[in-house]
Amino acid sequence: MKYTFLSLITIVVLFASCKLNSETQTAINEPNKDLAKLFEQYHEDELQLFPINATYEGDNRFNDKLPIDFTDAYRDSLHRFYDRYTASLSGFDKEKLNEEDKLSYDIFKYNLNISIEELKFPENLIPFNQFTGLTLTMGQFGSGEGGQPFKTVKDYDDWLQRATAFSAWADSAIVYFRKGIAANYVLPKALVVKMIPQMNDLVTTDATKHLFYGPINKLPATFSDADKKRLTAAYIKLINEQVVPTYKKLGVFLKDEYLPKARLTSGVSGLPDGKAYYDFCVKEETTTSKTPEEIYNLGLSEVARIRHQMDSVKTMVKFNGDLAAFFEYMKTDKRFMPYKTPVEVLAAFEKIHQTMQPQLQKEFIHVPKTRFEIRQTEAFRAASASAEYNQGSADGSRPGIFYVPILDATKFNTTSGMESLFLHEAIPGHHYQISLSQEDTTLPKFRRFGGLNAYQEGWALYCESLGKELGLYTDPYQYMGALGDEIHRAIRLVVDVAIHTKGMTREEAIKYMMDNEAISEQGATAEIERYMSWPGQALGYKIGALKIRELRTKYENIQGSKFNLGSFHDQILKDGSMPLALLETKVDAWGKQ
Repeated sequence: MKYTFLSLITIVVLFASCKLNSETQTAINEPNKDLAKLFEQYHEDELQLFPINATYEGDNRFNDKLPIDFTDAYRDSLHRFYDRYTASLSGFDKEKLNEEDKLSYDIFKYNLNISIEELKFPENLIPFNQFTGLTLTMGQFGSGEGGQPFKTVKDYDDWLQRATAFSAWADSAIVYFRKGIAANYVLPKALVVKMIPQMNDLVTTDATKHLFYGPINKLPATFSDADKKRLTAAYIKLINEQVVPTYKKLGVFLKDEYLPKARLTSGVSGLPDGKAYYDFCVKEETTTSKTPEEIYNLGLSEVARIRHQMDSVKTMVKFNGDLAAFFEYMKTDKRFMPYKTPVEVLAAFEKIHQTMQPQLQKEFIHVPKTRFEIRQTEAFRAASASAEYNQGSADGSRPGIFYVPILDATKFNTTSGMESLFLHEAIPGHHYQISLSQEDTTLPKFRRFGGLNAYQEGWALYCESLGKELGLYTDPYQYMGALGDEIHRAIRLVVDVAIHTKGMTREEAIKYMMDNEAISEQGATAEIERYMSWPGQALGYKIGALKIRELRTKYENIQGSKFNLGSFHDQILKDGSMPLALLETKVDAWGKQ
């Protein structure tokens, strides 16, 4: 074939253009190293601001640090921190980033914006409550069974340093509680009443019987006699002169000064600017733009739907009586309380784990390397605690732990939803999601170790719906327990919004919960008081789970026989926690491939 001179020029130009386009495309596909450095520096700075988080992550460099993290000065430093990284992020053109970097960019920007917005509200005027706060974390750490490591002499010295700073933290907490009193920004009385015994439980006369003596009871044999003697004396002194006086001082303050000034209202609508604060909490905890009213109505609809399913189970087991009578039967009949010791309760959860093991291998492409343990919740906090998961460390030195509060093993009820609880808090719920994120070293650290409520709790609640597929829920009463757990999350949509925006009282919320699920008054009280102390958090579960189920159903219908559940679960989990809108966009991209 012969080419004219003009044709040859055209070919050269086209070739050069293709080469440039190829080079440009390659550049776009490459990770942005400067952005990666920004993310790395952010995480490094964040760990120094939040050393407790560093300890949970297994980064031991800051194990001796305990900042007073609610002072105005500290919050100012947080604002400067978020503003600085917001400005730095604006220097990157998102459209020139590869797809993975775009996702990181969007998540990072969302996290910064929500963190800045949160600082507008005076949450620091309530430094801790009965459900969350350093007073409880210190107990877990000081016991030697929590996130704080006690393996080396330095570990033991680090804790001495950190625990010594607790007294100053508590003094500042009292100062800020008093500021809250002056501003009429206080906790409900019902919550303060629960905080006082938590403080008093850590006031003892015998240091060797104190919770914080736990690390001395397990001093490594490899320590020298001199170190053992020095550390034992130091820990006794710490307990007697620092820890006990501090908890005693907090207990006295709460009882004598704070309780009389605590409010009678249950919701944050009783606080200054309470409506705006709750609207923010809803946005933060659901990562959506749903209004409280939308969520409330969704909750009513879900409660009605699940009650219908419960009626079907009641009919199947041939129970004569209404649903309320069925709940009472499940709560009180001795056949559902077979245990004598906490060990038997923990063994029952392990049996659940082993039962579903074969099916787990079919539904999940990747499983965590992080070890997993089941433990009884420590006695000092069990009365106000729910079953929970504490993440393991990324380096594998600390396992992921499923904590079960067992106040009285003989009253531990099997119909409380043991199988669904394990699916949620343990495997494949929080343990899989959190551990897989932490183990993925290709993710920026703010994504590996970060967590958004609606994604994390939404995933865990979605996992409860996998029971039958995993070989569980074969017993109708366990399935009823699972429905109980599901309606529990639907009830949360109703009562959380009603408490904080509609004037629903603590007592009315407890009654609504007991009318619609098989829960004891003690259990319902602990739950409602949790929502009172942590507005909006309880909404993330159902909102997130419904979104994941919606996406699964969508692609089961679109892909038909080609749909692979393991691949779908991998898509949900593989990129870590993110806002629900970004999760939907990511899954849609996968579904169109």
